[in-house]
Amino acid sequence: MQRQKIFNLPGAVLAVIAALGLIHGMREYVLSDEQDAYLLQYLAFVPGRFTVWFDAAGVADALPGVAGAGAGEAEAAARFYLGDGRPQWWTFLTYSVLHADWVHFSVNSLWLAAFGTPVARRFGASRFLLLLAVTAIAGALLHWAAHRFDLNPVIGASAAVSGAMAAAVRFIFQPNAPLGDGFGFGAGEPAAYRQPALPIREVLANRRTLPFILLWFAANFVFGIASAPLGITDAPIAWEAHAGGFLAGLLLFALFDPAGRVDKGEPPR
Repeated sequence: MQRQKIFNLPGAVLAVIAALGLIHGMREYVLSDEQDAYLLQYLAFVPGRFTVWFDAAGVADALPGVAGAGAGEAEAAARFYLGDGRPQWWTFLTYSVLHADWVHFSVNSLWLAAFGTPVARRFGASRFLLLLAVTAIAGALLHWAAHRFDLNPVIGASAAVSGAMAAAVRFIFQPNAPLGDGFGFGAGEPAAYRQPALPIREVLANRRTLPFILLWFAANFVFGIASAPLGITDAPIAWEAHAGGFLAGLLLFALFDPAGRVDKGEPPR
């Protein structure tokens, strides 16, 4: 009988977690407070930074709502968050590599290990990494649509992790799919990760997938509205960003899925 490793994650998942940990470790132990502040300014996603491009008056009206900024600090906050007033397009993606604290990083890493593992094994490294990037961008876009005048920075890989969770929903609930011993940390049978994906209409009607999706949205909405992320950190939950990543992973799954192409008679690429 072949023995399996207890901790057996795909290389792409391990690489992402290691990179996120390294970045946060540098922020915590290497960079000064001033250097970290400028890194946050350069890489974090700030919705108002893009809105000021076409609605500067609306952003100016929102200045008193900047976190930690009183009336006398609004101008300084604007200079810091808006910089020279030009949009920093890369922040639609780069915000996802920063975390508020080690708890924030650890929670995202655990969920990525659990739900990213079956997706990475099904998609392969390149498609998996592309999925994370696309869902992170989708999360930033939806957060911007909901908070276009906001000047509070958004950070965290949660939107990308949510995208991986949604992608996993498309196939992990299938019969013989990797929901048992092979799900998450175990290796499982390779065929389990090649199960045909559920069409989106069946996902929304399936007795196992629909409750999972509804519970996921309900939990994110409740904790997001309450601005209390499960009581483990002081930073509010950007639940719209999570929802954007989840919807992108759920709806765009077929664009990344090599198994679906093989099922249709197309060679894997």
